Amino acid sequence: MIADLILIKVGGGASINLLGVARDLGSLANPVIVVQGANAVRDALAIRLGVEKRVITSVSGYSSVFSDDEAIDLLSMAYAGLANTSLVSALQRFGRNAIGLTGLDGRVVTARRNVGIRTRQGEKTILIRDRSGKPAGVNAALLELLLTAGYTPVLTVPLIDELGYPVNAENDDVVALIREAMNIPRVVQLVEAAGLLRDPDRPDSAFAHLSSAELERLETQATGRFKRKLYALRRLFRGASPWVVLADGRRDHPVTDALAGVGTVIADG
Repeated sequence: MIADLILIKVGGGASINLLGVARDLGSLANPVIVVQGANAVRDALAIRLGVEKRVITSVSGYSSVFSDDEAIDLLSMAYAGLANTSLVSALQRFGRNAIGLTGLDGRVVTARRNVGIRTRQGEKTILIRDRSGKPAGVNAALLELLLTAGYTPVLTVPLIDELGYPVNAENDDVVALIREAMNIPRVVQLVEAAGLLRDPDRPDSAFAHLSSAELERLETQATGRFKRKLYALRRLFRGASPWVVLADGRRDHPVTDALAGVGTVIADG
C-alpha cells in the first residue's frame, strides 16, 4: 500500500477546470492516481466527424453509451488522444511528472466483455451486444512501481478485454475497482455540480454529507445515468470505509477545495 495515496476522478464535462486541477496537484505532496473522463471532448469530436452517439437503457434501468467499432475508434481518439494528452501536458507544466495510460498499456486495467445488454424494444426484450465491458482487474504492481518512481498515472479508457481488444467501460466502475485493489483511503470525484444534488434542477441542493446506506436508499429511487452513478459510488464502500467527496470541478481550486470537504462528503461513522 502506498502511504497517503489519493484517487481522483476528473469528470469529462466541458466546464471542468483542468488547469485548476493540474495547478492544485502540482502543489499537493501526496501521491495521486487520476482517472480521467472526456465525454465533452468525445461528443464534440463526434459532431465534427458526423458520428451519432447512441445511448441504450437496460431493463434494470441503467443507461450506457452503445459502443460499436466506430464508437471505440472515436473514444480512443477523444479520451486516449486529445483529452489525456492535454491533461498530462498541463500536469507536467505544474510540476507533476504525469504519465498517460489507457487500460491496454501494461494491462493496467482489464475488463470482462459484456455478454450483452438486455433492453426493451416495444413489447419485446432483446439482447444487444457491443464492445463494452466491466472492469475486472487492476495491475496494482505496475501502478505501485510508477508511484514509487515518482510518476502520476493518468488513466483513461479504453480497457483491454480477455482477447486483447479495446473495450469501453464506465469510469466510475474503474474508480471503484482501483480503490478496492489499491486499498485507497481517500477518493475525490470532480463533477460539474456543487456535489450530489437532491434535485438536478436546483444547483444549490447538494447534500453536505451522506453514508453508504443512504446512497443505497437513493439508488432504489433513481433512474438512468443517475442510478448508475449512485451504484458506482456505493461500490466504493465494498469491504471498506473510505472517505469520498463528490465536488465541484469548476472551482478555481477544485482539488484543494474537495480535500477540504467542500462538496458532498460520503463517509460512514
